[in-house]
Amino acid sequence: MKESDLIRKISEYLKTVPSLFFWKEHGGMYGTAGIPDIVVCYRGRFIAFECKVGKNKPTVLQAQTIRQIIAAGGYAMVVRSVDEVRQTIKAFEKE
Repeated sequence: MKESDLIRKISEYLKTVPSLFFWKEHGGMYGTAGIPDIVVCYRGRFIAFECKVGKNKPTVLQAQTIRQIIAAGGYAMVVRSVDEVRQTIKAFEKE
């Protein structure tokens, strides 16, 4: 599976969650380097998912950005499956 396929599948799932807002961050010259692939606002929480497949790892800048989001009180993580995202969203439903 390619990362773009994983992002598409995660996006399809997120569209089914009521009262959840998200967007796919686009890289390139108009984006901000290091921002996770998918940014979510759910129940007043800032959540960011960096999508990776196989043994791929986040870049140094991506890892630094994830740490900065967490330090600022947001939630950010590397995900490798839709199920990981689903579990994360369900955890916020219980709060």
